[in-house]
Order: sequence, then structure tokens, then C-alpha cells
Amino acid sequence: MLEIKNVSKTFNPGTINEKHALTNLSLSLSDGDFVTVIGGNGAGKSTLLNAVAGVWPVDSGAILIDGEDVTGMPEYKRAKYIGRVFQDPMMGTAPNMQIEENLALALRRGKKRGLKWGVTNAEREAYREKLAALGLGLEDRLTAKVGLLSGGQRQALTLLMASLQTPKLLLLDEHTAALDPGTAKKVLELSDKIISDNKLTALMITHNMTDAIRHGNRLIMMDRGRIVLDISGEEKSRLTKADLLERFAEKAGVQEETDSVLLS
Repeated sequence: MLEIKNVSKTFNPGTINEKHALTNLSLSLSDGDFVTVIGGNGAGKSTLLNAVAGVWPVDSGAILIDGEDVTGMPEYKRAKYIGRVFQDPMMGTAPNMQIEENLALALRRGKKRGLKWGVTNAEREAYREKLAALGLGLEDRLTAKVGLLSGGQRQALTLLMASLQTPKLLLLDEHTAALDPGTAKKVLELSDKIISDNKLTALMITHNMTDAIRHGNRLIMMDRGRIVLDISGEEKSRLTKADLLERFAEKAGVQEETDSVLLS
């Protein structure tokens, strides 16, 4: 479903601020894979997601989604393939519009717009049913402005919006980092449910090692623009935080204590 071939990206090339964010990176995700991505600050995690989403062009290499080469495709054209949830709960929604209006926009992503009513009665009932499944009481607040919702409610809504059209790829960019632990746990549980129910292929960045181990069927760890660990299946199910730190220290050639601080 996603194939990244030898992708490199350097920011500010030829200057004192030159930064090699991705270095000849290759990664393949099969249909239905849920991959968690972990690594220290500056490892290249967000650069990887932004490269896939088309936020900026890569210097070299190729990116394919479901067999189609999207390397030269601008971000707005890739939107029909990709759903994305950001770290900031304020992103991904229109705060001054109603919940049902935001859902209607998400439903029409990539489609031609006409002059018909924005939300039909049939759609409204479908939205109510999907919101009820979140268990947050939002099904009774369809006309509430999204800006009035809590961070957790907003992230849950954004998750629903991102999966409404069953994207080929769901990108979760540290989408629980700005939430309190209890709310973050609830949003992660909803993420698991939405990915499982819709059989989505997903890539999730996190700084939390426990979350990286607990969620998804595969874990990759990045360091200095490269993938240094790729763990899946039975091996991942037996993984502990101590194992992860030890293996990263071995692969990246750094002290375990330093890495513990980076990844905590």
C-alpha cells in the first residue's frame, strides 16, 4: 500500500544550517499494516510523514501509494489517498463550523462540489451513528461549533473525519502528544478501533515507547534520517522498553542512558 524507495531529503543544502533529514530511506507497508514510528528529536519521523503527504518535494527517490507513483504529486492531489491527524488538536478541523459541517467537508474530500445543501438528512443520520460509536456524546451535538470541543473530542472527531472516506493510508503525527494521559489513552483506543474496523493501513509517530510497543503490528525506529530497527509479528509482541533501548543503543551506537532521555 505504501512503498518508499531510497528517499533522501536535505534542508538548507550548502549552508551552515544544512540538515540531512532523510538519507536513502526505504520502507514498504502492506495493505492493513499498522506501523508505529519512534525515534529521538531530529530522527526524521515528521519529515518522513511530510514527504509521504507531499508537504515538500524529496530530493531523490520515489514514493508509491497503492502502486501509483505520487513522488511529483502536490499535497492537495495526494489528499484523496491520505487521511491525516496532527499533533495539534486545533488542526485538521474548521473551528468556526459545526460538527456536521466538518464531517460533510471530509466526506466530500477530493470530489467536485455543487450547489446542493451542505448536509442532507441521510448524511446527518449517518454522522450521528458514527459519532455515537466514539462514545463521547458528540452525536447529540451535531450543530455545535468544533472550536468549543475539548482537545480529546476534537482529535476523536479528526480521526473520524480522516477515515470517513476510507483512505488508502492514515498518517497519525504524534496525535496524542498534546493530550493528558487519560484522554490520550482513549484517543489511542479509538485509533485502534477505527483502523481495525476500516482495515486501514496506518503510520503512527509517537515519542512514547509503551504506546509504540502496545499498538500496531509493526514498529520501526529511526535515527539520523535512517531506519535502524524494524520489528514485527511475534518479536514485537514480546518486546519490552528495556529491550527496545538496548537494541537501539546497539544499532545507533549511542549510550543507553542518553537514548532513554531522547525517547522518554
